[in-house]
Amino acid sequence: EGKSLRDEEILQHLPVGTTATLYFKDLGPQIGWTTVFLIEYTGPLFIYFLFYFRMPFVYGLDERFTSSPHPVVNLACICHSFHYIKRLIETIFVHRFSHGTMPLRNIVKNCLYYWGFAAWLAYYINHPLYTPPSYGKKQINFAVIMFLLCEAGNFSIHVALSDLRRDGSKTRKIPYPTKNPFTWLFFFVSCPNYTYEVGTWISFTVMTQCVPVGLFTLLCFIQMTIWAKDKHYTYLREFKDYPSLRMPIIPFLL
Repeated sequence: EGKSLRDEEILQHLPVGTTATLYFKDLGPQIGWTTVFLIEYTGPLFIYFLFYFRMPFVYGLDERFTSSPHPVVNLACICHSFHYIKRLIETIFVHRFSHGTMPLRNIVKNCLYYWGFAAWLAYYINHPLYTPPSYGKKQINFAVIMFLLCEAGNFSIHVALSDLRRDGSKTRKIPYPTKNPFTWLFFFVSCPNYTYEVGTWISFTVMTQCVPVGLFTLLCFIQMTIWAKDKHYTYLREFKDYPSLRMPIIPFLL
């Protein structure tokens, strides 16, 4: 059975005999992961502003350069912007990528997903006919607190994962909780960064009470569950002493 080789593996060190058959697959033009993330995350940041500032070509001339009467709309813009600015900062200063590049064709698909959803969410949240959440300030304040906690948790996990590769190594290691309470989710799940990410979008859904945000959150959850399961089973294959209590993304359930 064929096995993919990691970028850092050296042929002389592979456990094969005097003869071995190597297969090469042309993945086409490649692009660096840092560049990929910068393009993916910069788009939603600026696309959202087109709707927030109600540019004349979005809702019509009557609504240009007018602000919403609902404070939650301003809050939603701040939270959405904060999320993507955080992602950009993490891409530049925190993330360490195990693979240097990805196929160029994938970036078109990824950008359509992130940019398209950003436009869809922003259109409805900033629409002149938008109605605020049913339970008013209580619902909004609860959602903002949960949003900030999940963002802090997501950032903490990314820093913890980055610290595992501080020496520049690309070797996979088991991540463990640190003194930071946000990392204690590692006791129960393999990919708490995805858990916190889904929590962020659930909070944003509650904050805006907007159906497109809810659909985006559902798709995020499905995609991140797939990624989390894949990473979880990779950990189980590679480490015999991997903590048995951990689940991929939701403690004790999934």
